[in-house]
Amino acid sequence: MNPCPVEIHYLRPPDQLTVYRQELIHDDGRVKVTLARAVELREPLHAGGRTILEPGADALWFTFPGAWHDIGRFHLADGSFTGLYANMITPCRFSPGGVWHTEDLFLDLWLARDEATPLLLDEAELEEAERSGALSSALAARARAEADVLMAETRAGRWPPDIVRAWTLDHAKAFLPE
Repeated sequence: MNPCPVEIHYLRPPDQLTVYRQELIHDDGRVKVTLARAVELREPLHAGGRTILEPGADALWFTFPGAWHDIGRFHLADGSFTGLYANMITPCRFSPGGVWHTEDLFLDLWLARDEATPLLLDEAELEEAERSGALSSALAARARAEADVLMAETRAGRWPPDIVRAWTLDHAKAFLPE
């Protein structure tokens, strides 16, 4: 498939909307793979005491229709793979014209490239969002349940999905025009 632009409207409750522009490079109906080129960040992202994504680095995203999470393959600015980042989100809604909508559920999972056990991130943020009413108790429970499933799947050696392992940054870049 030829790459095509998508706009991902990402709502972080209660009202923080960010629009991410990425290139859709693969869509087989089970997963949509997008490439975020030269990610704009104010400062590097850290997890587990390490830098996991730098300003100007590329990230590959895997969006599974109907899933309550997506997965990012994160890199440093030099292209070095750092690990996998899963956002707990509402299932993405796909509108015509490449416009997608989803809502952040605060919890995230980080699996460093050289680790077997993922880190659960942002539990305090989820609790605060639930306490303040920015996120309903039902959605907070759904986020926790999804994170629990991903943690268990990782421990059992079934996460991440094979397609996430197969799609490296070099593989993704091969789909872009010269």
